[in-house]
Amino acid sequence: MAERDPRKRTGRRSPLRRGLAAAALAAGLLAASTAPGYGTGPAGPEPGPQFTPLTAAVMTEPTPFTATDGKTHLSYELLTTSALPGGTRVRLDRVEVRDARTHRVVGALSGRALAEAANPVGDPLPGADGYTPPPPAPTPTVIPGSQQWVIWLDLVLDRGRRVPRVLEHHLSGAVLAASGPSAFEETVQPTPTDRTEPLNLDAPVRPGTWYSSESCCGNTHHRRGLAPIDGRFYVPQRFAIDWYRVGERGQTWEGDPARLTSYLSYRQPVVAAAGGRVVEVRDGIPDNVPPVAPPIPPIDETVGNHVTLEVAPGRHLLYAHLTPGSIEVREGDRVEPGRVLGLIGNSGNSTTPHLHFQVMTTPEFFPTDSPPFTFRGFRVVGRVEPRIWDDNLGLQPTGVLPITPSPYEGFHRARYPLDREVLEF
Repeated sequence: MAERDPRKRTGRRSPLRRGLAAAALAAGLLAASTAPGYGTGPAGPEPGPQFTPLTAAVMTEPTPFTATDGKTHLSYELLTTSALPGGTRVRLDRVEVRDARTHRVVGALSGRALAEAANPVGDPLPGADGYTPPPPAPTPTVIPGSQQWVIWLDLVLDRGRRVPRVLEHHLSGAVLAASGPSAFEETVQPTPTDRTEPLNLDAPVRPGTWYSSESCCGNTHHRRGLAPIDGRFYVPQRFAIDWYRVGERGQTWEGDPARLTSYLSYRQPVVAAAGGRVVEVRDGIPDNVPPVAPPIPPIDETVGNHVTLEVAPGRHLLYAHLTPGSIEVREGDRVEPGRVLGLIGNSGNSTTPHLHFQVMTTPEFFPTDSPPFTFRGFRVVGRVEPRIWDDNLGLQPTGVLPITPSPYEGFHRARYPLDREVLEF
């Protein structure tokens, strides 16, 4: 092999040259983003490419769905990354979601609402443990240089309002440089909305009164469960619902909360909410002893004993935390709506017996995306104001839920139950 003439260019940069180029780019970006009037008013840059202090990406195509409030919701996440050096902070004042065609604002976050909807990717939002009310989030929202944050977007459109086909995100604030703050504005991440109609399902449980816990769209471990899997982020439980059987007095357990049999949900049948094919079955994982949260299990045991049904292309129903030995179907079986699949248990990452139910885009839970769904018919009979869920249900003074009237009481068709509603199937 002939020797390469060291004086000739090879098309590659040495580490020193790469370092100098990166430094020059960062310096140029900082200079551009801290110029007076950057991105605002007549003094802003001409239309066309420009340096932006923040980048953005989404993890799913937002899918519109109708909830029990009668309004259209879009719930998704915006990953924002500061492209500035580590010593330079960005104050994010406002996030607007706009119709990309008309640039009309369809939703916005600022002040306290923005602070409570944004956090570094490695730090969960305060209060997510469900035991104590979260402290006030720091205001304003300040993103350190080179950090990535997630902004949890939950848009609510009034009845009859058209859902844009493409959304865009307008970010505004100031770069907090040593010389003082300098305003910026940027429009980023055009995002098509998914036009796929959400699955409209039968109940996943037998008729009765049920508590829908940890459903969309607040600060719950389902909605805001950011999971790094195989080198990328997912929100695999975005629209999952935990179901608890409720008795005539509003009770979810009676007697000793350390006994599985004290919980009304325990060994209740779960049924096929749509016809389909069984594509995954897991059995043999023991039930946990309530009411204290068990150690986090291995990733392949997170959902415990479970059944997964394929009901449409790219749409799978997950029934999780079943009791061992209760599963009545096998992989490959075809099932009709209403077929009993197994019994509710407390296996996997579960503290008190309940059914974890959701729609997935893949047969397996990790990794998957979590699209919305609706139920054909149910009656809302109340709601629970405090956040009572899997990890603290058995730690309550009694098993009786503090059920209060709901503004959405009555019969609903093709709706998604909101968090902490009590309903009858």
